[in-house]
Amino acid sequence: MAKAGNVKTPTAKLKTPTDLTSNATKTVAEALNGILANSYALYLKTKNFHWHVSGPHFRDYHLLLDEQAAQILATTDEIAERVRKTGNTTLRSIGDIARHQTIKDNDADFVSAADMLAELREDNLHLVEQLREAKDIVDDAKDNATSGVLDDWTDQAEQRAWFLFEASRT
Repeated sequence: MAKAGNVKTPTAKLKTPTDLTSNATKTVAEALNGILANSYALYLKTKNFHWHVSGPHFRDYHLLLDEQAAQILATTDEIAERVRKTGNTTLRSIGDIARHQTIKDNDADFVSAADMLAELREDNLHLVEQLREAKDIVDDAKDNATSGVLDDWTDQAEQRAWFLFEASRT
């Protein structure tokens, strides 16, 4: 056992039962952990914009962004559990998320509502691309369960991008 602070943590490999090969599950886990990191980054950015949106469409955007953030957050547990079901480990900390995320943070003091919607639309489309790449990986690994939920997560991200696009049209 390794010691982390005052807590002893086991160092033994996971022995989660699966009929998938260990190399395949490792590749699936890597793809899913990237999606998980970006989901957390997108969730936090969406909440940030929800908290800081202003302007004539404040109420509509505020509610839209809150709904989208809740939807994104709801997927995170499913993603992490898919990683664990394949016998792998998932992200463990904010630092771990930062090491895996490809969606950029936005720490600006002010972002216009139009820029918020455009940035979130592009981030959701980036997530769609990542989900499609993961679909190929899980299909090659014959991980049917992950393949099925990736379809749902892709549809949700596409819908978010579409709503952000439509809300930003003038």
